[in-house]
Amino acid sequence: MMKLFTLPDLIQPKLKIVFCGLNPGLGSAKKGHHFMNKSNRFWKVLHLAGFTDQILEAKNDIDLLNYGYGITSAVSRATKKASDLSKGEFQKEAKILEKKILKNRPVFIAFLGKAAYVEISGKREIDWGLQDEEFGGAKVWVLPNPSGLNRNFSLEALVKSYSQLRKKSLK
Repeated sequence: MMKLFTLPDLIQPKLKIVFCGLNPGLGSAKKGHHFMNKSNRFWKVLHLAGFTDQILEAKNDIDLLNYGYGITSAVSRATKKASDLSKGEFQKEAKILEKKILKNRPVFIAFLGKAAYVEISGKREIDWGLQDEEFGGAKVWVLPNPSGLNRNFSLEALVKSYSQLRKKSLK
């Protein structure tokens, strides 16, 4: 039987923002840290957008909590590629995610990429940025996925998008 890999959330009560990835990458789950893949731009983008005063290393991901931010995933099962997930997995785990957000009460939940939020919300069309509805009592923001596989967004475009959320979260 194949071992099922997951990655613990970095979440605690009263965070400003919880960043919500699609699901953990297999390498990240095996090593126990978020966004371990060297091609993923998450940590660099967070720093350049002003969330952190330095580029955090994935092995120090827990330090993100000190800045008032957390990380979770829409689906807890780690995969080699996000395309290995089924629509049913997003829908099945949406209630679990919602309970985590309700319990911890962040101001924002920021979905990294549209895919998870499309499945969770049931909407076909999602714009980038602030959404009209809440999820688990948190304001919903949709950001481009910082994955190195997402070449639709340059580093500059990612930083601009993430900076907009940061500015909104300071108000």
